[in-house]
Amino acid sequence: MAFSSHASDSTFFVESDEPSQRINMRDAVKMIARNKQEMIANELSRLAGDEYLEDIMQHMRHMEDETLPDANLIDMQREIQWFMRPYLIDFLIEAHAAFSLLPETLFLTVNLLDRYCSKRVVYKQHYQLVGCAALLIAAKYGDKKDRVPQINELNNMCCGLYDAGMFTQMEMHVLNTLDWVIGHPTVDLFTQLIVAEERDSREVEHMSAYICEIALYHRDFVSTKPSIMARASLALARAILGRPEVNDGEWDHVENVTLLTLSQHLHQPSVTLSRKYSNPYFSRVSGKLAEFLAQQAAIARRAAPPSPPCEPTLASKAANVYSTPHKGLGAVPGVADGYMTPPITPDGLGFNQNNGIMKDYQIPPRCPVTPTPQPNHHVGMAAYLPQHMVHPSYYEGPTNHMPY
Repeated sequence: MAFSSHASDSTFFVESDEPSQRINMRDAVKMIARNKQEMIANELSRLAGDEYLEDIMQHMRHMEDETLPDANLIDMQREIQWFMRPYLIDFLIEAHAAFSLLPETLFLTVNLLDRYCSKRVVYKQHYQLVGCAALLIAAKYGDKKDRVPQINELNNMCCGLYDAGMFTQMEMHVLNTLDWVIGHPTVDLFTQLIVAEERDSREVEHMSAYICEIALYHRDFVSTKPSIMARASLALARAILGRPEVNDGEWDHVENVTLLTLSQHLHQPSVTLSRKYSNPYFSRVSGKLAEFLAQQAAIARRAAPPSPPCEPTLASKAANVYSTPHKGLGAVPGVADGYMTPPITPDGLGFNQNNGIMKDYQIPPRCPVTPTPQPNHHVGMAAYLPQHMVHPSYYEGPTNHMPY
């Protein structure tokens, strides 16, 4: 029996189109249901946050005090010196950027490092290893699982100075020393809360983050609470960018001292850190800070009275002839030709050699480390800070306790 052309045309391709239509509809229904679930979850989170906000903030304040390192205890280290810190922070910042970790992971890493150094004696050949272990723990604790560094990747960044088993041993030793208390309310968390409440711009947030990371290099801020650091850095960022300051009441003595001490450490930041914040993603705030400081220095030079010229005396000339010239970076212990001398592989200092970890170990060539410029004299910063933030008696600021 023959079929008409009309009958054959009406049924052609119908069966092949229907499955794709059913699949598209199924995906659309799933997407709508997922969006509804996210909206409900966000609303429930907002309601729970409003209801338990006071309890959450109280818990954060408690954890802030419990997990605050003591710089005075780190002063008692026999081999670890403060001049070594900038080199390790540079390394951690580069590793943090290489693995694209979250901002809070960097601050948690430094917190774990300082807490461990305030509880255990650390040999200088283990200092970088402790930093790597802290980075591993911080990344596993709060970062994305697919971005957690692998031990072999960290070891490559360390130029193969350590065995894989040493990373595992140090990671467990850090955890046991800290009684597995890892959680810490970082300065990044408090900054986000203040920025959301005060509706600061993205540029102010980036400048504040830059200032907070500058503070990681210095002893003066090791024992500073993250909440105080967040408030001070945001106030300083607004002043630098010419944004109106939020007048939220008087500042106490600790906040004033933190604010002025921060302002005194903004000159000549680490090259590694400055390069990081020259990226457009971070609003190029490192260049804007450099421009602002240059403008302030020019204003100070114009305002200063000219000093009369003075001829050097004969005695001073003779003293200059026979005086020993100042050595540069090569004079720092552990540094030669602008590079960090690789740490010696641990030799029976708390690591198990029976498992063959140290067998036939060869010291690889040294790796370059970005040198951190030494602090320099600079103009005071109190002149451009809002007067309600700084009491006149604090204008000179505290004495810098950094031994280097």
